Amino acid sequence: MTGTTRGTVALIGAAVLAATGAGAVGAGAAAAAPHGTGRHEVSRAPAWTTKVRSQRSAAATATAHVKVWLAPRDGAALERLARSVSDPGSSAYGHYLDTAQYAARFAPTSATVSAVGSWARGAGLHVDAVGTDRHFVQLSGSPAALSSAFTAGLQTFTLDGHTGTAPTTPVTVPDALASDVLAVTGLDTVTHWTRPQQEGDRGTTATTTSAPSDLGPPPGFVNSTTCGAYYGQKVDRTDPAFQGKHLPYSVCGYVPKQLRSAYGVTATHRTGKGETVAITDAFAAPTIQEDANTYAKRHGDKAFRRGQLTQANDTTYDPAKVEECGGNGWFGEETLDVEAVHGMAPDATVAYYGAASCYDDDLLNSIARVVHDNKASVISNSWGEPTYVVVDGVKTPTIDDALVQAYESVILQGAVQGIGTYFSSGDDGDEGANTGVVSPDWPAADPYVTAVGGTALAIDKAGRRTFETGWGTDKYTLDKGRWTSVGYLYGAGGGCSDLFTKPFYQQGTRTGCAMRGVPDVGMDADPTTGMLVGETQVFDAPTRFGQGVRYGEYRIGGTSLAAPLMAGLQADVQQTRGRIGFANPLLYRLGRTSGVFHDVRPEGDRGNVRVDYVNGLNADDGLVSSVRTFDDDSSLTTGRGWDDVTGVGAPTARYLTTASGRH
Repeated sequence: MTGTTRGTVALIGAAVLAATGAGAVGAGAAAAAPHGTGRHEVSRAPAWTTKVRSQRSAAATATAHVKVWLAPRDGAALERLARSVSDPGSSAYGHYLDTAQYAARFAPTSATVSAVGSWARGAGLHVDAVGTDRHFVQLSGSPAALSSAFTAGLQTFTLDGHTGTAPTTPVTVPDALASDVLAVTGLDTVTHWTRPQQEGDRGTTATTTSAPSDLGPPPGFVNSTTCGAYYGQKVDRTDPAFQGKHLPYSVCGYVPKQLRSAYGVTATHRTGKGETVAITDAFAAPTIQEDANTYAKRHGDKAFRRGQLTQANDTTYDPAKVEECGGNGWFGEETLDVEAVHGMAPDATVAYYGAASCYDDDLLNSIARVVHDNKASVISNSWGEPTYVVVDGVKTPTIDDALVQAYESVILQGAVQGIGTYFSSGDDGDEGANTGVVSPDWPAADPYVTAVGGTALAIDKAGRRTFETGWGTDKYTLDKGRWTSVGYLYGAGGGCSDLFTKPFYQQGTRTGCAMRGVPDVGMDADPTTGMLVGETQVFDAPTRFGQGVRYGEYRIGGTSLAAPLMAGLQADVQQTRGRIGFANPLLYRLGRTSGVFHDVRPEGDRGNVRVDYVNGLNADDGLVSSVRTFDDDSSLTTGRGWDDVTGVGAPTARYLTTASGRH
């Protein structure tokens, strides 16, 4: 899903990050406020607030909520342990902690929680809740009280059409809490929200009676039937040749058995039995189990068994945030994620954790709940945000050191417990066209995340991979009988971070820079070669699925598809070996062996012809054709070895069998 750039806009302590050679947990909290103030600076005010005129002081009557993220005990030791248990070359490899052992060694103490709560109450705030494993203390109060408590200088702003509050001065806490507080989230409600990384060109000219904020079924979308059941089944000989060749029509959408076959799952007879994959997204589709079961049975797979799909949803919805986040616009993401994981690992348990909003701290809270429950060994996250934006011509980071530390406090807990955290790498290529700054997305760029990039995958009638190249799309439309470029449309995210130094597992890999390279691995993401999904929708006109509230199917892609495909495949790998945990050290070690990964390069057709209904529902208003090219991903390129579109490459059957052993 494309949209206006969102992010946690603030200045980052790049030197602090570089000092760790990875993330920021081991670096301690942000620099102290000037001597004699009695206050410790947690984070600076977002830089964009100096460029945007505030409207007024924050409203005095409203109640707002924030999370105070707490530092783990001995964060440096936590980071060292996460590395050693994840590194196949370490004697500690695979020796994971359970939740109780993590809590005993690293979780913030009850005394720390009490100290934060006591100070907050004294500052006129209310203590609402304590996060799992004491990761955070949630507080509430009026904006004026929160502004005073954190010296935040909260003001009201409108940016990109969205109105909320943001700090205009450094966020601080008392010196007595300096070593305990990593970050304070929730003060900035102008940005700090994210989006799913899915692409399907669902935008239509049709009206709909479905309002995103009512959390009912989303508006319907229907692909035209001018498409193939497998790659190359139908060739467009009606339209002019493209660059001297008549191209195939796009596929109608691969179904799970085709993807399992192409990636070697079928050949290895893996089903993910005994494994659990967690998924985090915002909100929760009320028809997800019914839809996923209908979809599976329609395409020759088994429906979920009783208890095989579990849901742990945070339903403390703030109506304003539901509206801001697009409400049921997230249901397609959940549908894609659940059906992709189940498709790749039909016998694995799928555990869905729906966040209360699309704000990054609520989504991070969902990851923390997964880690605390410790039932899943793989977490699929198909959302993210750019690392930079440009406001009034000024390049502005979208993350700060405090936020990085909060994320890593949770992600590193997962790593020491043998839980791998996977993020889609993004759908806007190098982000240059989207934000004006070339840089990989966050959190995919974090060194303790497995970033999943995107490919364009050709699967033939027999279920074989005939080629797999990079996902990057230039769009062409017909103008006076000639194909004319519209320009860059979308593509897999990636590139070299300028915030994180090159992590240990990439040291022997040619990434073209001395910093963290993104992504780590790639799977099918191109919407032209995307996956078919099934979802209950509202069709406001007659369609082949009917009219009104009906189950319907459509093709979709994006790295939102690649991430759950990889998560499901990892469940298949773990079926015979147990937890992989943080996978990057293993992926890069295996990537040095020929044939374990498909080395994604420029290959195959130049692109496909896509035919769409003009109104997105039926042929009443006509059809429109376009060419969607392959392997045209902004400044990012595929090539021999590691590349910034697909990392070490795409998995093969040999990967499944090789990774299943201990290394």
